[in-house]
Amino acid sequence: MSSPAAAMHPADGAALEVNLRPVATLSWSLYDFANTIFSFTVISYAMGLWLVRPEQFGEATGQLVFSLAILVSVGINAIVSPILGALSDRGGRRLPLLLLFTLLCVGPTSLIALGGALGGLILFTIANFAYMSALIYYDASLKLVSTPATRGRTSGIGVGIGYCGTVFVGLLLFFLDIPVDLRFVLAAVLYGLFAIPIFLVVKEPRDPDAPSITVGDFLASWAQLRLTIAHARQVPGLSRFLLGRFFYSDAVNTVIVVMSVVAVKAVGFTEQTTVLILLLLTIVAILMSFVWGRLSDGVGPRVTLIAVLISWAVGLILGALSLGMMGTDPVTGDPVPAMPGVALFLVAGAILGSGLGGVQVTDRVFMVRLSPPERVGEFFGVYGLVGKASQVIGQLVYGLIVFLLLDSMGTGAYQVAILSLIVTMLIGLWLVWPVSDRWTGSGELHAHDPGSAAAGAPPPRLAPDRSPLDDRG
Repeated sequence: MSSPAAAMHPADGAALEVNLRPVATLSWSLYDFANTIFSFTVISYAMGLWLVRPEQFGEATGQLVFSLAILVSVGINAIVSPILGALSDRGGRRLPLLLLFTLLCVGPTSLIALGGALGGLILFTIANFAYMSALIYYDASLKLVSTPATRGRTSGIGVGIGYCGTVFVGLLLFFLDIPVDLRFVLAAVLYGLFAIPIFLVVKEPRDPDAPSITVGDFLASWAQLRLTIAHARQVPGLSRFLLGRFFYSDAVNTVIVVMSVVAVKAVGFTEQTTVLILLLLTIVAILMSFVWGRLSDGVGPRVTLIAVLISWAVGLILGALSLGMMGTDPVTGDPVPAMPGVALFLVAGAILGSGLGGVQVTDRVFMVRLSPPERVGEFFGVYGLVGKASQVIGQLVYGLIVFLLLDSMGTGAYQVAILSLIVTMLIGLWLVWPVSDRWTGSGELHAHDPGSAAAGAPPPRLAPDRSPLDDRG
């Protein structure tokens, strides 16, 4: 029989009873709502369009410098991700670090438009680094508010509510026609506001046996990556899964960043129309995130992830084909939306929107299935490293293709860039295909089985406490 102290400090961080209440799930999910506002408003919409304006860098150079800003912010984050994960494992708590990086994102974001083209680019680089660092600790908290049997469902709720943040801010942008300079301020304010509940409601008591983080721990953590890789090789299929994630994350992360610029510059939509279309596609992602989450709980994350990746490959092919079906303005030579191309573009977008929710839901659950409880934070650090390294390479390749081919090929440059993503998606699918999600060392399978003894145990003792989940690239 467990002692009161053990109940207050569950071994390795199983969910406390108080964190399994609906209000805790909602509070946790509202952080997804908050950071998705930043992702949509700044990364997927405002920043790229702001940089390609004539008064900033122009279309070709603007996309290249945007890619370079992504490269720098993601690259630095990729280097430190294993260290951040390892430090959180040693300290035993992640919510304080989540708060730190949330503030580091919100502050610079609010000042982007005041810094001019170069200053704004630097502030975005800082904010994007902090945004991705915060995700390490946010995803880590999934085990605080769920049990092994509800991981997929809770993850799906978070992703679905997160996309509601996109709808919310998208409607504000569309109906209020907010000036571009104020879009960054809006994103910062809303991110900070809706991030508050997780820090007030979700409880993460300090483990009295966990040592405090010291300067020595920080310095020693720089040697963590090699040790983490050695630990990862001990888990069957994990190395192959991480390599597969490197390739399929390339396509996923790049599409997130460039979608608004493609809609405006390659399809010919106005910025207001682009917001509306992205909102409609987001609704598809919201609905499908719940479907993918249920499917992941039912048939397992492996089968679900494979289905998602196949759908993405189809969506990318259709998207590239649709760009070649648009009209052309006879005077300016700019693309003009044509009905057959627009229809195919929207179908492709719906498929990609559905798959985006699916990747985020199943990715993190699959990784939990491949992580021993005592090394979840450590493994998700290198997991984040893999996803971010792929984004560095993918974003740079995409930006260079558009920069080099835009003058000679026009819209065709965007088609070539998108087709390059299909190759990496298919490689990732091939690598993930044989990986099993039935590894018993994670402790997830018995608890996930409704007929097992673990499934009937009180929720606080179902799973260990230290547990980041996916970084989402």
